[in-house]
Amino acid sequence: MSETQATEARTFEPPQELAAQANVGPDVYAEAEGDRPAFWAKAAGRLTWETPWDEVLDWSNPPFAKWFVGGKLNVAYNCLDRHVEAGHGDQVAYHWEGEPGDTRTFTYAQLTEEVCRAANALTELGVQAGDRVAIYLPMIPEAVISMLACARIGAVHMVVFGGFSADALASRITDAGATLVITSDGGYRRGSASALKPAVDDAVERTEGVRNVLVVKRTGQDVAWSEGRDLWWDDVVAKQSSEHTAEAFDAEHPLYIMYTSGTTAKPKGILHTSGGYLTQVAYTHWAVFDLKPDTDVFWTAADVGWVTGHSYIVYGPLANRATSIMYEGTPETPHRGRWFELIEKYRVTILYTAPTVIRTFMKWGADVPEGFDLTSLRLLGSVGEPINPEAWLWYHKNIGGGRCPIMDTWWQTETGAHMLTPLPGVTSLVPGSAQHPFPGIAAKVVDDEGNELSDDSTGLLVLTEPWPSMLRTIWGDDDRYVDTYWSRFGKTVYFAGDGAKKDADGNIWLLGRVDDVMNVSGHRISTTEVESSLVGHPAVAEAAVVGASDPTTGQGIVAFVILRESGTDSGDELVQTLRSHVAKDIGPIAKPRQIMVVQELPKTRSGKIMRRLLRDIAENRELGDVTTLTDSSVMNMIKDKLPAAPSED
Repeated sequence: MSETQATEARTFEPPQELAAQANVGPDVYAEAEGDRPAFWAKAAGRLTWETPWDEVLDWSNPPFAKWFVGGKLNVAYNCLDRHVEAGHGDQVAYHWEGEPGDTRTFTYAQLTEEVCRAANALTELGVQAGDRVAIYLPMIPEAVISMLACARIGAVHMVVFGGFSADALASRITDAGATLVITSDGGYRRGSASALKPAVDDAVERTEGVRNVLVVKRTGQDVAWSEGRDLWWDDVVAKQSSEHTAEAFDAEHPLYIMYTSGTTAKPKGILHTSGGYLTQVAYTHWAVFDLKPDTDVFWTAADVGWVTGHSYIVYGPLANRATSIMYEGTPETPHRGRWFELIEKYRVTILYTAPTVIRTFMKWGADVPEGFDLTSLRLLGSVGEPINPEAWLWYHKNIGGGRCPIMDTWWQTETGAHMLTPLPGVTSLVPGSAQHPFPGIAAKVVDDEGNELSDDSTGLLVLTEPWPSMLRTIWGDDDRYVDTYWSRFGKTVYFAGDGAKKDADGNIWLLGRVDDVMNVSGHRISTTEVESSLVGHPAVAEAAVVGASDPTTGQGIVAFVILRESGTDSGDELVQTLRSHVAKDIGPIAKPRQIMVVQELPKTRSGKIMRRLLRDIAENRELGDVTTLTDSSVMNMIKDKLPAAPSED
């Protein structure tokens, strides 16, 4: 914990008007604590179930939970049809804005019709309940339509972020066993058209089982075409009926797989199911953001390729009948005021974004948001990584006008929904702290033996009770699921992999990953995956990668490499080549901030690389214990080769 965090003493009370009309009040904590299953059953009651459940929670075989046992529902029906049937068909579900400035608006009735057409198209293409569908799209409405169409027919969607490489896409298609890929010719990013179809063609050539590739026309780029396999979205979907009867599925029916980096090179397919997941994302969205569906305009400024997009662009907001914003591009295109322009244009009331974006805005200066009318905002949120107090205060003052409470939310791909967060009408806010477990969530800070720590202590964050939106397993690998999340403290205690501190008042501060997974701009990237990419280059013999603090992205990737031949050019040109190699291999988000060419790496006598010491080097701090090294002089050699300031791109 930084000195700033450790001494942060400022608090911000809930605005009186908001507190008086908040969706949940302070009594919600006692209600949840008194009867956790009954609390979540009440939350599930906000949804429409075709068949009621017999049992709220079956925890008889931990860590394999079953929620709302025997209950049946359709996720897409809960997000669409029921609102139309209740007379809200004319309400806007999404205001979509493309980066070039083109716009599309979907009411709930229109979105329902589009999803029904897409569901009929998937059925015509032979997709059945339980089949996996890969979605590799930019931030366009068809991404949401595809997800909901899958949910409607019981297919399992697997969305892959459009910035990932063909290799990453191929590995995920293979692991999930996807039979259909939905993509587009391209998307717009940073002012230009970026192609997507070539990566899909490359990936599908390396996989088996993909019968069709459904292609959305977005940019008009020329694309290679495989007759019989490739189909234009407009040709297949537009001709379908807008009528489709949603089938109810078991509460534990798989909804989606989302791949997240692990501590080994193979990504983990996190499986989320239907009833419990929708219950928690809907309830947390309603409670944490105090959503008023008749008046609020909600914007989660993220990508549907990540879990934040699944939970708080698609399923949570739609289940709550929210009017949401979707934006295709980046904050600085075509100008640095783009986001603020959209807030002003659509009168956004709730903004949910990542600290890395807020820190970028800070670098640009307060005069950028000052040029726009942001008075419609009433509540702000933060997601993806811990937010430092300075960024919190800047966000509060310069975007929130000093009047908007900030919901600093901690959760993971694995948890599915918010786990630690303030509540806007209840919590006295402490800048930089996620503060408390959400009602119905049992979270503790423990020592290395699993003993709960008192206030003003630092340890490991664990979850001691199951929760509705929890991951059910790692796709196809129950043993890895148990070993990864439920082995350190036993099969009833989930170890989140994050360090945490409780301050003297019992507020929880997240300290980041304790394993070898880096958090870059809210994206989790494994050190092993980057190391494997570097060693895959012919010039590199060995590599070690660590995450180092970065004022903009939270963590930056710092790599130490040993070259195959001592005579190999180790200058700037090679470094840039290696950075580009990783970006092509994994994706631009994984491009190392720094690459240091060294003669040797610090290793123990057993051959283990001491990344802890490399992290000390990357952070420019005093070295820790070096007594276990085979040769402690290695560290001095590395320090002597410290380069100038890292690259900025």
